[in-house]
Amino acid sequence: MASGKEKINPVFALFPRAQLDQLKRLDTPRKVQDFLDFEINYNDGKPDTCLSALEALKQGRAHCIEGAMLAAAAFLLHGRRSLLLDLRANPHDDDHVIAPFTEGGRWGAVAQSHFCGLRYREPVYGSFAELARSYFEFYYNDAGEKTLREFSSPLSTSALRPDWLYSDKNVFFVSRKLDAQRHFRIVSFRQEGGLRPADSLLREAEVLGGSRAPLIRRRPKPYSRTKKKADHGRHC
Repeated sequence: MASGKEKINPVFALFPRAQLDQLKRLDTPRKVQDFLDFEINYNDGKPDTCLSALEALKQGRAHCIEGAMLAAAAFLLHGRRSLLLDLRANPHDDDHVIAPFTEGGRWGAVAQSHFCGLRYREPVYGSFAELARSYFEFYYNDAGEKTLREFSSPLSTSALRPDWLYSDKNVFFVSRKLDAQRHFRIVSFRQEGGLRPADSLLREAEVLGGSRAPLIRRRPKPYSRTKKKADHGRHC
């Protein structure tokens, strides 16, 4: 991992001190995910945007590809492989982008999403394909249709123009580059018609918030701020 000024990628010299200090704090995937969950708002702005990593930090908001790019920027700063991976849905849903990483030869991911099940993955997966497939059961639309169809090979951010990091304009070229990556099918066309709809309770849990306000209108809290129950070890 990078640990000194002399090892910092020179492109980060374009970052103002405040935003560079934010990235310096994010020296592990877990810290990056915590930052997305607890300190950054979900970018629901219109029209659609594709903010660079720096612009997402400045505005304090990011949707899925913006959050993935922010994570990839943190990985790059701290000497990790800086990757993006595209999850492609059918025409009834939106695509999703994650920032995969490896630890001990296993794959995990950092991600920004309205939906709990489409966010972080611990590094326990044997391949990027196994990692991508782990999102399948949690990837569904409002009708409960499981919509994830394909995943891309990981895209190294070294293949992108460097302004994905710092541009003050939208960087839609990143999504176009991801779209052009080789994609791999998760389910066959024959299987599609036989997929069981998402469990109704799981669908509720993904947007649970109380008082009719879904989770997307609330901020998650670190476990240190939640009330722990005495039987917290029971799962069945």
